[in-house]
Parts: sequence; C-alpha cells; structure tokens
Amino acid sequence: MPLEPKSFLYDHDPATGVATLTLSRPERLNALTFEVYEELRDAFVALDGEPGVRAIILTGAGRAFCSGGDVEDIIGALFEKDFQGLLEFTRVTGALVLAIRRCRRPVVAALNGTVAGAGSVIAAACDIRIAAESAKIAFLFTRVGLSGADMGASWLLPRIVGHGRASELLMTGDFIDAREAHRIGLYNRVVADDAVLAEARALAEKLARGPSFGLEITKESLDREWAMDLETALAWETQVQAGCMLDPNFRESYEAFRAKRDPQFA
Repeated sequence: MPLEPKSFLYDHDPATGVATLTLSRPERLNALTFEVYEELRDAFVALDGEPGVRAIILTGAGRAFCSGGDVEDIIGALFEKDFQGLLEFTRVTGALVLAIRRCRRPVVAALNGTVAGAGSVIAAACDIRIAAESAKIAFLFTRVGLSGADMGASWLLPRIVGHGRASELLMTGDFIDAREAHRIGLYNRVVADDAVLAEARALAEKLARGPSFGLEITKESLDREWAMDLETALAWETQVQAGCMLDPNFRESYEAFRAKRDPQFA
C-alpha cells in the first residue's frame, strides 16, 4: 500500500527504486509538529518493507531542511504537560530516530539552509549527508535550557565526528557552516545550493542499484559493532558474510564479471 502522508510530501520512482520524503512547511522552515514526528516515524517503519523501495532521500522544501520543533505547535504545548506527557513526547521523537536507523534501506539526507535542533539529529541519523553550501547546522538543545542528549544525539554524533567535537557541538549549541561541518566529517559532501537534490538523488540511485541485502547488513553492522570488542565483531562478521555469500547477488556479481557486464543486483 503506497504511503499517503498528510504532513510532508512523498514520491517513489519505480524506475530507480528511490523514495523521496520532503518536509513541506517552508513558511515555518519545516519546523516539526507532533503530526510530522509521528508520520515520519511511521513512514520509515513502512518503507523498511515497502516493495520497490531500495533507497530513500530525506530533504526539506524552501530555505531549510528542518529548524527543529515548532515553537508554537510543540514547544509552547509542552509547558502544559506533566512528566508522563513529556515522556510520551520524547519517546515519539526517539522512535523516529530508531526507525531511521532500523530501516534497512540506505537513507540519504539532502540538506539545505537551516539544519537545527531536532532537524540536526534527524540529519545525523541518516546514513549519508549531502549538504548545500547554505546548510548551517546546530544542535541547539542547550541554548534553550535542555540537554544536548536528545533523540540519540549523544550516541550518534560522537560516532560521526568523534567525542571532542561532539562535546563542543552538543554543549555550546553553536551553528557551524557547511565548510566546517564537512571538514569535521559531519557532512559527506558539500555542493552548490541548486545542485544538492540532484547530487543526493544520484547517490541514492547508485545505492538503489546496489546489492540490497549486502547494504542492509552493512548498515546493521555499523550500528551493532560499536558495542562489540574485536573478537565479537569478527564472529558477527563471519556469520553475516557467510550468509551474504548465499545471496543471489554474490553469484550475480561473479557472473557479471565473467560476462564483462555490469551486475544487475536484485
């Protein structure tokens, strides 16, 4: 059943296998509402098993990727909640990040303009980040009196940029520009503003042509092995790689090499 979200745009190109989710509140810099959080979470859960979807792009319309939680629709409303109500909300935000990480499809973030607060953590949860030159980013939580440990940021960010840089970003809440974000490894690539979506799409299409099971295992292993010692990691990899050798894509690669053609991965 195709996705029909109400709070953002969804497009699936059957020819390439790429699905695109576009945050679509440009007049609010794509600030998040309760509905957006829930629908995004549900979308990534659904796309994990959606036939024909082999890679996903997440982007934002207008002058921003995402400026974080909407000041009126979320922040103001939180002051009316007791601890249990607040906990229910934070569990939803965490569930979105978990859904992105557990989605077996590669997720490419196409970042433009403002990437802030919850938007910055959502970007960090994606597998690869392609950024426009305008894409400034900040983990703003301490700037509004909260902890930098929000939505998994203190787990995700050190794994991308290292403990020291993550500490500075999460403790100060300061914006850094695209050039600095690329220098420290937070952005994979930086391109001209008008080229960011095309660059992200080209990469997503390349990943969509790849071996889906092999990419799924790669993504899962990158998360799992952080908590393992070398011996445990090697034991895990021997098991999963042997399984990949039974996958039809391994034989397809061999047959394509022998026939001097590009492999057609399933």
